[in-house]
Amino acid sequence: MRQPRIAARVSSLLLAAACTFTGSALAHAVPQEAATGYVALGDSYSSGVGAGGYLSSAGSCRRSSRSYPALWAAAHTRSSFSFTACNGARTSDVLADQLGPLNRRTGLVSITVGGSDSGFSGVMTTCVLRGAGACVSATAGARSYMDRTLPGDLDRLYRTIRRKAPAAHVVVLGYPHLYKRPGGCTSGLPDSSRSAINNTVDHLNTVTAKRAADHGFTFADVRPAFSGHEICSAAPWLHSVTVLALTESYHPTALGQSRGYLPVFTRAA
Repeated sequence: MRQPRIAARVSSLLLAAACTFTGSALAHAVPQEAATGYVALGDSYSSGVGAGGYLSSAGSCRRSSRSYPALWAAAHTRSSFSFTACNGARTSDVLADQLGPLNRRTGLVSITVGGSDSGFSGVMTTCVLRGAGACVSATAGARSYMDRTLPGDLDRLYRTIRRKAPAAHVVVLGYPHLYKRPGGCTSGLPDSSRSAINNTVDHLNTVTAKRAADHGFTFADVRPAFSGHEICSAAPWLHSVTVLALTESYHPTALGQSRGYLPVFTRAA
C-alpha cells in the first residue's frame, strides 16, 4: 500500500519541477521592455530660454526646439522623449511638476537645477542695478544658500529621481561662467562684479557635482565648452542684458545650446 503513495508523491514532485522549469524558461523567453526612454528635466538652461524657437505648447516654461534636450532627442532613437524642463524651475518645482514621465522604462535623464534655488536672477538684478558692493554681497548670500540649504534640496530630488527611474543613467549638467575674465567689455559691470559672479557659478557647480556623485549620477561640466564664448568674449554664446527680452538675459543663445551644452551632454549620455 505504501508504494503507490510514494509513487504518487514522486510524480507530483516531478510535475511541479517541470512546471517550475517551464515557467522559468518562458519568463526568460519573453523579452523585458528595454529602459530606453529619455526625460529632460530642469530649469531655464535645460528648457532653452535664450535660444528662441519656443514651442507653443510649453507656455511660460519656454521650452525651445533649439535646446540641447530637443536637439539630442532629434538625433538619437529613443522609445520616448519627455521634455518637462521649465523656465525658473527650482528643485521643489521639479519634484512637484516634472517627474511624471519617469518610470522603469526611463533609460536616460538630463537635468540642470540649482541656479533658481540660489536666487541667481535676483543676484544679477542686484549686480546690474546696485553696483559692485551690493553685487559682491549678493553673491556671498547665494554661496551661503548653496552651502546650507541646496545640498538637502538636491538630495531629496535626486533620491526621488532614482526611485522613480531605477534603471536610468542620470546626467546632471552644470552652468557656464557668465563672463570672460579678462574680457573685451568696456562698459557694464566692473571686473569685481564679474569675478564675483563667476566665482559663484564655480561654487554652484562644486556643490552640484558633489551631490550628483554621491547619488551615482554623472556630472557634466560645461565650463570648458563655453571657454572663449562667455559674455565679453569675441564670440559669446550667452546673452548679456537683453532689454527687449529680459527673460533671455544671461542665458545661452542657440549656439550656446548646440555647441556648448549639446556636445557635453552627448559625451556624458
